[in-house]
Amino acid sequence: MNTTSPQVSAVSPVLATPPAVPADAAAYFASRLAFHTDVADVRASLRAGDPGFVVVDSRSTPSWDQGHVPGAVHLPTALIPREAAGLLDPAVPVVVYCWGPGCDGATRAALALARLGYRVKEMLGGIEYWIREGYPVETWEGTEQRPADPLTAPVGAAECGC
Repeated sequence: MNTTSPQVSAVSPVLATPPAVPADAAAYFASRLAFHTDVADVRASLRAGDPGFVVVDSRSTPSWDQGHVPGAVHLPTALIPREAAGLLDPAVPVVVYCWGPGCDGATRAALALARLGYRVKEMLGGIEYWIREGYPVETWEGTEQRPADPLTAPVGAAECGC
């Protein structure tokens, strides 16, 4: 007589919904990269010279004055329908950002630009992660740079390697 009870197989919360088949996963991740970029890639592209895109800061003027990505165009979301044509070339892709991951401002700005016919990507992390990764910002007083946050950027390395 077997006195052991049958093992109940618990499904991992991670695998309760199985991963997508590879072809579906590849399509999803390729699509995601068509809509998003990150601060490290934007910074590397800007440092390399003509990146082939323009960076747009969609925040308010007081926010812009606190610090923005060097070379960015200031175009608050509410002004996009009225002012985009005078500031942006429709043939040049746009990378838009706002405060950070807790803010949908860049998403709203990207939507407004896409509706006007611009090819647009959202910079994940916004100005928050730009600053946290130790990249310089421009202010009305000049350029400033803070040390990188070790929770978001590798300590002692030029890049994360991802």
